[in-house]
Amino acid sequence: MIKGALLAFCIFIATGLLVAIGTIWPIPAAVYWAGGGNGNVLRPADTPEAAVDDLGVLIRLHDWGRAYNSLANKGEFTEEQFIHDLTSYTLSLRTYADLENVDVHPLHQTDSDADVNMTMHWSSVVGPFENTRLLHLVHTGNRWAVDWPLVKEPQVPPQVIAVNYLRWDVIYPGAAEEWGEQQVEGPHVQIVDMKPLNRAAGVVVMGELLNQDVVPAWVDVRATLLRKDGSIIDTEAAFDMIMHTLLPKQVTPFLISFPGVDLSQVSSIRMDPVSVLVPASADPVVEVQNQKFNPGPAPTFTAQISNQSGEPVNVAHVLTTFYDQNGQVVWVAGHYMDRALQPQTPVEFTISVPEDLGKNIRSERTVVSTYSTRNNA
Repeated sequence: MIKGALLAFCIFIATGLLVAIGTIWPIPAAVYWAGGGNGNVLRPADTPEAAVDDLGVLIRLHDWGRAYNSLANKGEFTEEQFIHDLTSYTLSLRTYADLENVDVHPLHQTDSDADVNMTMHWSSVVGPFENTRLLHLVHTGNRWAVDWPLVKEPQVPPQVIAVNYLRWDVIYPGAAEEWGEQQVEGPHVQIVDMKPLNRAAGVVVMGELLNQDVVPAWVDVRATLLRKDGSIIDTEAAFDMIMHTLLPKQVTPFLISFPGVDLSQVSSIRMDPVSVLVPASADPVVEVQNQKFNPGPAPTFTAQISNQSGEPVNVAHVLTTFYDQNGQVVWVAGHYMDRALQPQTPVEFTISVPEDLGKNIRSERTVVSTYSTRNNA
């Protein structure tokens, strides 16, 4: 008992000392990642890599003034333009995203200049995304400085956009009526294709859902995996891997993930489509252009989407369904556009496809789910 009490006392004292040391002399990196200043993690910018790393630290801390002043070409644009280039000129996913870290890949270096790729890893409410900038650096005195490749917002000339889209409104019985609790039958929807697939991360269930009705519907799909004895392994919904608002006769892909489950455990799958009557409109129209599937060791799908309306689309979620030669679903993939879609301005995106599935793909279909503040005020 005495030895146990002595051990506990020693642990208590040691813990107290460590806390005190960490408070008085904190590790710089810990202070930085806790958001408390730069924590002296800024290195002398005596190499191109160090200069880019320091710029990444300042961007993560939103220390815009120091980040802007560190640039070699800051005289070519304002600090406000620099901030908007990183956080978006219009409300979008990028506006509220946080920079997690940067990867620096040197490409070329002489005594006076250098080129590097800076890959920025961002976190957002819908998951991580990344983008890469090709940076040119110049050597002046004893330090390197970044020439920032500013991306300016495209300026669309003034023009008149005819508004002639379809719109469906719902009249509710009274003010107390809550969303999703209308005393009416939900729109008729049907799963027109469904396929389970075994992946390294677990089972995925994918397919397509059709709104058979003449009214719009908010939809979702739930899948329940069952064992041979009828017991439930797990139940999951499509979450964001579906276009939730479907106009009449419109089709959406869906993909439901079951992490950590192997298909050999599954005897059957119960599918439960959900539909609720909602108001909707056919605006904004987002057109998909220049679609191209690129087979190979690392297959990808590239295309452009263009906002055909007269106002920005704040968030756009691209969903692409890939088919085999028989028209059966091979894969479903999604991509969030981290910047707002400006009117009449095509924006390119790339979706990666699993290498083992790429050889089976013969065609694809892309739909775009959109969110605009003007429609959700």
